[in-house]
Amino acid sequence: MIPELGKYAGAVLSAYGVSLLLLALIIWASLWRARQVRAQLRDVEARLKAQRSQ
Repeated sequence: MIPELGKYAGAVLSAYGVSLLLLALIIWASLWRARQVRAQLRDVEARLKAQRSQ
């Protein structure tokens, strides 16, 4: 089911490759940032809880 790309095969396949790489990078950056924000939120919640218990 793979179409014949002829002389454009290199350009098309490299475009697919770059697109997949960029998608993977966006997903990785989102997960990394989510971990950072989650850790910051835990710190803020811990500080608020400590202030309330005083």
